[in-house]
Amino acid sequence: MTTHLHEFPVMEHFHTIQGEGHHAGKAAYFIRIAGCDVGCPWCDVKESWDDQYPKASVQTMIEWVKESGAKNVVITGGEPSLYDLSELTQQFRTAGFNLWLETSGAYELTGEWDWVVLSPKRRKQPHPSNWNKVDEFKVVVVRPPDLEWASNLAENLPDSAAWYLQPEWSREEEVLPRIINFVKENPDWSISLQTHKYMRIP
Repeated sequence: MTTHLHEFPVMEHFHTIQGEGHHAGKAAYFIRIAGCDVGCPWCDVKESWDDQYPKASVQTMIEWVKESGAKNVVITGGEPSLYDLSELTQQFRTAGFNLWLETSGAYELTGEWDWVVLSPKRRKQPHPSNWNKVDEFKVVVVRPPDLEWASNLAENLPDSAAWYLQPEWSREEEVLPRIINFVKENPDWSISLQTHKYMRIP
C-alpha cells in the first residue's frame, strides 16, 4: 500500500510545542502529510483525510524547518504510513534534525526515525511488523472498554517502549477519572493530556 514519492501532499505545517506524550513541552515543527483511510469518527483533523493538497518536496520541507529554527520535526497525518518515507527520513537526518513519527501503524513503517509514536486505531490495527519499532505507545481512550483493548495490545510492545493513555478531548470529563484509576492500578502506564489545547496553540 505504500507509495514511492519524494514529494508529498502537505495539509499544513507549523512550528509549535509538542502537546502530547513523552516529548510534551518541547518545541517541534509539525508537518502534516495528507491522506488517511483509517477514518476515526472522533478525529480532530478530518480535513487531513483527503490527499488532494499541494505537494511539497522533501527539500522544501527542510527549508521550512530551517527557517523556523526548530531542531525537532514531527511527521504526522493523516496517516503517514501510507507513504514510503525512506528518502524523507534520510534527507532530514542528513540535515541534522531529530525526526519523530506519529502514526496509527496501519501499514508497514518505512524510513529511519529517532522516535516512533504508535497510536493504534480499532478500525485498522497496527501492521504486525511495526511493533518492535515503537518508542511510544499512545492510546486515545474514547470509552472505558478502550482500557482493556490498550492492555491487550501492549503485550506486543518491546520492553523499552513508553506506554500512554490519552483521553479523547471531547470525552475527557467522562473518561479521565477512569484513566486515572486505571493508571494507579497499572503503573506501567502514564497519562498523556493534549496540553497544546489548554495552551490554545496548534
